[in-house]
Amino acid sequence: MKKIISIAFILIFAGFSFAQETPPQQKPLTQAEYVRLLYDLEKNPRKRDEVIEAVRKRGLGFTVTDGIKSLTITKSRNDAELKRALEEASRRRENPTASQPPTEKESAEVLAKSRQATLEAVDEMPDFVVKQMIQRSEAYAGTNNFKNLDRLIVAVSYRSEGAEEYKILSLNGVLQDNPKPKGTYSELGGASSTGEFVTALAAIFKPESETRFEVIDTDLIRGRRTIVYGFEIKKDKSPQQIRTSLGAGGSTLSGTKGKIWIDRENFRVLRVESQATGIPDDFPIRAVSRVIDYDWVTISDMKFLLPLLSDVRLTYRENRQLFESRNLIRFKEYQKFGSDVKVLDDEQEMPEEKP
Repeated sequence: MKKIISIAFILIFAGFSFAQETPPQQKPLTQAEYVRLLYDLEKNPRKRDEVIEAVRKRGLGFTVTDGIKSLTITKSRNDAELKRALEEASRRRENPTASQPPTEKESAEVLAKSRQATLEAVDEMPDFVVKQMIQRSEAYAGTNNFKNLDRLIVAVSYRSEGAEEYKILSLNGVLQDNPKPKGTYSELGGASSTGEFVTALAAIFKPESETRFEVIDTDLIRGRRTIVYGFEIKKDKSPQQIRTSLGAGGSTLSGTKGKIWIDRENFRVLRVESQATGIPDDFPIRAVSRVIDYDWVTISDMKFLLPLLSDVRLTYRENRQLFESRNLIRFKEYQKFGSDVKVLDDEQEMPEEKP
């Protein structure tokens, strides 16, 4: 299996409009119905969305036991979205008031306030440095059986105007001599990504495009109640650029769709999942997805919402075979700009991530 020579992608989002449908009232799923759905899902994985939709719209009429959780993991092949939907439906059954779905008015207000808060936060973002712990791996596409390729420790300097500089401090536990800051870490080959701090998040809400939102569900993220919105940006409105040096190299444009989790109280985005859409059939990169979790960090005694974890995956075609690369990025030790980023002894033995 060959390694990708260099892959990078830039996310450019914008704007929004709002659409929502109120789900019809139906009787909650019985345990027997849900188990039957799981067995049908095992036989036909294409029914995944149908099962998730049933759990979200109908809710549950039974208590979710450890046995039900285990059966869900087994029959769905550990599908993360179904697990989230089941957990929220269980919380809603136990406490309907705390986990009630938003009204159309609330969902519109939360979305509008989130847009305002996110764009204002971009202008208030400080200059800072942060340590990125990056585990890169790859697998045959669809197997999820990832083989670890390398481990990086990278110092990232961010300036409020949006500029990012990357300095490779360590590669596979070996400290790098006199590393120089660069615009990316693609010099090492393999997959690389940038723009996790504010570009990928804030650009979703820029008013230039016609992003479409739809309420999907509610959820609990690190103890915070959120509304989950689906979003889609058409390729001709605000294209995403994907670059590669595979084959003849080059770049292409795509649209974007995904989901965002917005805090119902402070209106900040706590999680973003996105996938590229409309990639040309003859382009070597067949799929691009990214998940970013955000949390509050302290820099110079002030709180800022910044990335906690990023999971970037690219599916690419090489010699008629499909492979999937994965970059799992952990963000540690946010500090004021100009601070030294040091590699600790225990970080040299960073454990390999097993997805």
